[in-house]
Amino acid sequence: MGKSQEHSFWALKEIRKRIPFDWKGIDSDNGPEFINQILCKYCQREKLEFTRSRPYRKNDNAYIEQKNWTHVRKIFGYLRYDTYEELAIMNGLYHNELRLYKNFFQPVMKLKSKERVGGKLKRKYEPSKTPYQRLLESGQIRDEVKDELNAIYLSLNPARLKRNIDAKLDKLYEAYAGKDKDRQVNPHKRLSPRSVTFYMIQQPPVGLPT
Repeated sequence: MGKSQEHSFWALKEIRKRIPFDWKGIDSDNGPEFINQILCKYCQREKLEFTRSRPYRKNDNAYIEQKNWTHVRKIFGYLRYDTYEELAIMNGLYHNELRLYKNFFQPVMKLKSKERVGGKLKRKYEPSKTPYQRLLESGQIRDEVKDELNAIYLSLNPARLKRNIDAKLDKLYEAYAGKDKDRQVNPHKRLSPRSVTFYMIQQPPVGLPT
């Protein structure tokens, strides 16, 4: 809950445990949840290269930033989830069904080259592949990890994963609706702020009577 440097650091270590390949470094944005002494000392101790994007150059991490749509907003919408019940449901999805569905069954396009032709930019893309396929072809994981990933892949049913994701999302929206039963919202539309009425208090007249 929240994005303090302690919570972000704990989450980062949990992510590292689950990643099937070794880390050589961390490249973060410029938020204080990453640019702090805790993470700096951790990288020095673990011999990880620690770099950050340039200030006011948001396209330095463009490939990562676009996942804010595909992995967050497209799934959870724009509602404000701020209870531990909602947090538990979201973490359950990211740790289980959603992680498996995205990594094993959702292909991703990767830019191969760009060429300017006249006034237009012509882009060429590699064939779409899932993160699972790219990882197996990378040559950066051990054979036992490959066998483990293959076993996980063969045990999965994408239709069942999708049904479980939808069921958990329904549960999440029910938890949100329970906080404000009088308000009907569409989770995939940006919320407009509620109107607030300011009551002007008429000040008593001052000065000499006329």
